[in-house]
Amino acid sequence: MPELTRAHRQGFIETLKGLDPEQWWAPSLCSQWRVIDVAAHLAWAPVMGAGAGAVAMARHGFSMNRMIARSAVDWSGRGRDAILAQLRDNARTGATPTGMPAVAALADAVVHGLDVRRPLGQPGAVPVDALAPLADFTLGTPWPVNAVVGGSARRRVAGVRLVATDTDWTHGTGPDVLASAEALLLLLYGRPVAPAELTGPGVHTLLPRLGPA
Repeated sequence: MPELTRAHRQGFIETLKGLDPEQWWAPSLCSQWRVIDVAAHLAWAPVMGAGAGAVAMARHGFSMNRMIARSAVDWSGRGRDAILAQLRDNARTGATPTGMPAVAALADAVVHGLDVRRPLGQPGAVPVDALAPLADFTLGTPWPVNAVVGGSARRRVAGVRLVATDTDWTHGTGPDVLASAEALLLLLYGRPVAPAELTGPGVHTLLPRLGPA
């Protein structure tokens, strides 16, 4: 897993390096964040110590979501060069957010990479071997911690059977919903998914639970 995380972190850096200055300020799939805010979150969230995290939580009314959202916007003011330098350091050291398992760093690298790539139409692919650990992570994360990983994935996909079309992975019981590993991760982590990316008899059950694509 460390090598997979490092590869995704380095790939994200390469994506950012290829962006025009205007693209850094474009909206991401995270409704409160621009591309630069996503990048700033990935740069400094893994190296925020427990003490700094406690201070930030108090400053934002002890709301984890509010603290994460606003801290990223604050950090983005440090600028692109500082963000890229910190992202390179994280890839080198394998930094992981305090108190979180190693898979959380992989989830951040993969899912936030999609948050940037998708709205900008950037090429890339989710490695199919990342689907199982990232799906297990979000499906197994209980409330209220799941609020920071896209909400309750388990509730969102209850009553259907998810089937990956590009790797040997399934989850759940019920009518099938077939999709690529990338689309399934977007779905599990509460990101928009185009209806055309989902097929199977379970789609009509799932679609009302999803936000606009």
